[in-house]
Amino acid sequence: MRGGGLYARFLVSLVLAVLAVLAVVAVVLHRQEVMRREVLDLGRESMHALAFDRLAERSEAAAVELAGSLVNPLYYFDLDTIGSLLRAGLKQPDVAYALVYDNTGAVIHDGSRDIRTYGQVMDDPMAFEVVTARAPHIQASNDVLDVAVPLYIGDERLGGLRVGYSLASVVADEQRASDGMGQRLVAIGQRHAGWIATLMAGLVLLAVGLGMLVQRTLVRPVRELADAARQIEGGNFVAEMPDSRRSDEVGDLVRAFGRMRDSIARHDRDMRRMAYTDALTGLGNRLAFRESLDRRLMELHGASRQLALLFADIDDFKRVNDTLGHDAGDEVLVQFANRISETVDRLGGDGAVLARFGGDEFVILVESDADAADGIREVAGHLAETLVAELSRPIVVAGRQVFLGTSIGVTVFPDDAVGATMLMKNGDIAMYQAKVAGKNCHRFYSRAMDQAVERRVRMEQDLRGAWERGELSLAYQPVYRLQDRRLVGAEALLRWQHPEHGAVAPSVFIDVAEQSGLIETIGPQVLRAACADAMQWRRDFPGCDVFVSVNVSPRQLRNGDLAALVDHVLSTTGLPAAGLHIELTETAVIGDEVRVSSLLARLRDAGVKVWLDDFGTGFSGLSHLRRVPVDGVKIDRSFIADVLRDPDDLALTTAIIAMAHSLGITVVAEGVEKEGQYDVLRERGCDLAQGYWLGHPMTGQDFRGLLG
Repeated sequence: MRGGGLYARFLVSLVLAVLAVLAVVAVVLHRQEVMRREVLDLGRESMHALAFDRLAERSEAAAVELAGSLVNPLYYFDLDTIGSLLRAGLKQPDVAYALVYDNTGAVIHDGSRDIRTYGQVMDDPMAFEVVTARAPHIQASNDVLDVAVPLYIGDERLGGLRVGYSLASVVADEQRASDGMGQRLVAIGQRHAGWIATLMAGLVLLAVGLGMLVQRTLVRPVRELADAARQIEGGNFVAEMPDSRRSDEVGDLVRAFGRMRDSIARHDRDMRRMAYTDALTGLGNRLAFRESLDRRLMELHGASRQLALLFADIDDFKRVNDTLGHDAGDEVLVQFANRISETVDRLGGDGAVLARFGGDEFVILVESDADAADGIREVAGHLAETLVAELSRPIVVAGRQVFLGTSIGVTVFPDDAVGATMLMKNGDIAMYQAKVAGKNCHRFYSRAMDQAVERRVRMEQDLRGAWERGELSLAYQPVYRLQDRRLVGAEALLRWQHPEHGAVAPSVFIDVAEQSGLIETIGPQVLRAACADAMQWRRDFPGCDVFVSVNVSPRQLRNGDLAALVDHVLSTTGLPAAGLHIELTETAVIGDEVRVSSLLARLRDAGVKVWLDDFGTGFSGLSHLRRVPVDGVKIDRSFIADVLRDPDDLALTTAIIAMAHSLGITVVAEGVEKEGQYDVLRERGCDLAQGYWLGHPMTGQDFRGLLG
């Protein structure tokens, strides 16, 4: 009995010890499970916030960069270039869609070849904030991160860029990471739970020690990982990680977390490089340059140093893309960038900064001490002169020599401006004045340039309503048939007699009308007046069948309602369709052959003749004539001028006539100013001609005298 009592007490004690151990184990396991869930939730939240913030930052930077490259193409409504840029953007990881829209929310381009959504108004739940955004704007739904960037040129808002990034990969990565971490934590918890239960079954003290061991080997590393995750979330990619020399699952988890930190840091560096570097030339981009300029101006305020800003724009670069293709255009940009970089390294000094501002525009910062022997203007002027000379040398692309010039505008801090925005504006104005001065040169900014811009704005204001006030009128230059020198038609030319400044050159005010959009109002008025005059000639001179040709600007062509306008004018004036010829510039047609071909087909089906003006200046080749339906081509006067003394121009003119005739196309020669030119063109079989030797532009009344 005594032994049984002791055994019972032993059993009771053992049972109590087991129960105590089990209770302790239960408590420890419960706390471990709670801690596992907390760590898993914290890790999931940290990874989600980090991944989403990085995607938003990367998406915004990429969208802003793409938007910068879209400003000029959107301003000139260059749908090919917009499409190329959007398609390049769509190839980027996670990009679900990329849209360019106008200020009403209508889609201009969606990156597809046929622009399936062109003209459609965006009506999704996020569209209102996209259209009304005045700065980069980010929205998100469950499936997509939407980044909208408005496009400005100066203070004028052209529309915007909208890029959608799919969140599917982010969600999937988060889920995989969360699942992996959960599985690791469960495995670790299970393994250590068995260990704790075994040790604590023997001794409570050992259980306490085991608890301390768990605290040290499991809980503390996980907490340290959580702390590191919060630091990484805050952008500290060099956060110290727990000791990873352990060979167990916790060590694997720590090392995996370390690799994830390194991967995120590497992607962050890549994103920053993409955000601040031009992908084509490897130079800094607009964003990087603006930050450098702002930082440099802050350093220079109050200091005795000066800074010069050079804006360099390639002259007639669009011609390269139109004639040789965008791949050749990219090669030209790379070669230009290399030449500029070499020159800036040689002459710009240690503090020089070079960036590609977008398209064919480069910008350079040079700095000089105020008390230096060579002032900043002398340094900048010498650099600009050298750049103009270097960049005027021919470039070999696709086996052909390409001759291009560069117009450079120079502005100086603090003489011209003390803020970055005004400094860049002044540089742009100076560059524009260099182009006005004949291109391939440089100009320093001056207050007078602001006055020139102001005059241009005043000219635009004066041009509004000029037709109604009777200041605009039409002159007619006769067109003759070469075979028998018979008058067959006239080209309508617009003239402006300003009440204060007198006659304004058409090359000046038509450019203003085109850029301001006034051509969309003036163009239909010119068409209506020319058709009315031509119909009056037919009434006054029975049997007269002379035609009138009217020039149509690229902007009118892009609007798409030209065919309807022509139908309306012909019906209201009564002029037969055969009595009207529409003249289009070659570069305007080449810019959008598919849409233009459809439009021109409608005009030709109605009986209106379509002529391609200034043929040869676009360097497009006659191959385009097979795809664009035209009735005639007008050989540019630059070829006719040297046809008597330049064998190459004569051979080219002869080839154009022969090849056009083989396609059934009429050939018109412009700028015939000598009898010898007339005779040569007639011998070569040219159909029609116009020029000062045949007749100067004249009033409608004087032209009536030719008909009588």
